[in-house]
Amino acid sequence: MRKEGEKPHYRKKLKLMTKAYMKKYRFVIVCLIEGDALKFHENLINTIKLKFGVNPQKLPAHFTIKAPFETDDLNNISELQNLINEFCLTHSKSEININGFNHFGNRVIYMGINPSIKALNTYKEFIEKLKKLSWLDWKSNESKEKVFHCTVATKFQQYKFHTIWDFVSNSCPNFKLYFDNISILYWKNNYWETYREFKFNI
Repeated sequence: MRKEGEKPHYRKKLKLMTKAYMKKYRFVIVCLIEGDALKFHENLINTIKLKFGVNPQKLPAHFTIKAPFETDDLNNISELQNLINEFCLTHSKSEININGFNHFGNRVIYMGINPSIKALNTYKEFIEKLKKLSWLDWKSNESKEKVFHCTVATKFQQYKFHTIWDFVSNSCPNFKLYFDNISILYWKNNYWETYREFKFNI
């Protein structure tokens, strides 16, 4: 209760309103896939779009390292960039293999990615580093065992699953490539754009 003659707390109210309307920036951390595997992925998702009317994901070929998250403070992203840069300076690329297709129920069809032991250990070590960032939120399903994958079709009507699955099953992608980058993507203009890509240095 305000005492007699005391001015109302407009400043406090304004501070709360400002916080409520602060812009949220949305990011995701991935390993971008390049080379022949990228070309195969782009051709495939474009063909699926033409044949089945399924729009591709709004980001380039990749496997996810940290699911999308938000922050209203870009200083947090500077801290994240420093962490990734230091990590990449002290780690080397490691082999991964894309081999065939798989699916999550009838919701998502993807190319399977088999990481080498070194790639898996690098991934786990980086996740432990990320978890030291107190502002970074983690979803409950991120604590599950990681399934490395590169999505080719998702968010389609359920009745289309079998026809799309039969179509992709006619080919068998097999690519040797590397976990050689950690990249930050930024949601802008209804698409995930590369904010910064860090390459492993050694």
